[in-house]
Amino acid sequence: MTPDAAERLIIALDLPDVPQAEELVARLGAAGRFYKIGYQLMPVGGIELARRLMEAGGKVFLDFKFHDIGATVERGVKSVRRLGGDFLTVHAEPDVLKGAVAGRGDDPRLKIIAVTVLTSLDQAALERAGITTKLEDLVLKRAEFAAEAGADGVVASAKEAEAIRARFADRLLIVTPGVRPAGAGADDQKRAATPAAAMRAGADYLVVGRPIVQAPDPAAAARSVIEEIRAARPS
Repeated sequence: MTPDAAERLIIALDLPDVPQAEELVARLGAAGRFYKIGYQLMPVGGIELARRLMEAGGKVFLDFKFHDIGATVERGVKSVRRLGGDFLTVHAEPDVLKGAVAGRGDDPRLKIIAVTVLTSLDQAALERAGITTKLEDLVLKRAEFAAEAGADGVVASAKEAEAIRARFADRLLIVTPGVRPAGAGADDQKRAATPAAAMRAGADYLVVGRPIVQAPDPAAAARSVIEEIRAARPS
């Protein structure tokens, strides 16, 4: 089933504890349909929160970014499969991806999403780490790894989404973080884009955190993003 505009917005619950996350979910109401739980919440009750969100009919993106030997990743993904999440991130390396896909098995719900290059990085940051490959080429190479392994999608900035879509058509879902509505600060994002620009570039899902989480009216902020999504990519 094709997701509607509200389901294409993934709201990042990047908050220090579960009570604050639950308060935000309550304030968002029907404007929140899909939530991301990452490192900040995971060790302080995030798994239990994920279960409650799913029991209430929500969707959950488990942004755990698994990165280990393939056998260890496979076992970890099998554990996540029992939880019942919708999206799970792993790093886009061949052995990691092979283990993740094996761990997912034939689960019809859990999607393996490969992280290509973090949106907080730019070419200069890669070069400081000793990586001289052009950033876009590196993203495409890692997307190739994901497609070859049978992963379901990739995390990539809007700046690379168009090239990924051109190369892989609909073989890979594209999940785009670093999304900032017009007028919002870039924060620590180096490759940011507006919701409309990201959708026009080929993104399937947008991850938005601070512009919604820190807004005086989070529900209104979320609805504004949803309207941009709907205008750029009607369901």
